[in-house]
Amino acid sequence: MIIQIQNANPVYLSPKHILSAAAVVLNERGEILLIKGPRRGWEMPGGQVEEGESLKEAAIREVKEEAGIDIEIENFCGMFQNVEKSICNTLFLAKPVGGIETTSAESLEVAFYPIAEALEMVTWKNFKQTIEFCLNSSSHPFYIAF
Repeated sequence: MIIQIQNANPVYLSPKHILSAAAVVLNERGEILLIKGPRRGWEMPGGQVEEGESLKEAAIREVKEEAGIDIEIENFCGMFQNVEKSICNTLFLAKPVGGIETTSAESLEVAFYPIAEALEMVTWKNFKQTIEFCLNSSSHPFYIAF
């Protein structure tokens, strides 16, 4: 925490880092869960970690909120860090254990797709690379800074 003194009164400034958690969810047919967001197109579900929440809890909550699917985390994959924007995205592999595919304010479409098809659909920045790293268990755990 940074403390700045103004007129002899301390002002507490919030950290400027963003911590997020996402999950690559694979069903029993080996298909991957994707959501189609309004800004970035097709991607895996995920989002910001809330105060008092673990990384795993955040990934589970985000998948439920964005896709309607209940998941069980199977493995921690690694982390992508956007150094310039101070964003750390933690990534997990998971399997569906309940729920039904449901859209939300953050997802225009939700579905499971064969991996090869899904990788062609994901076009936003390094999201395809992120999924590929998660699917390659020999790279776990990974840390990629860019």
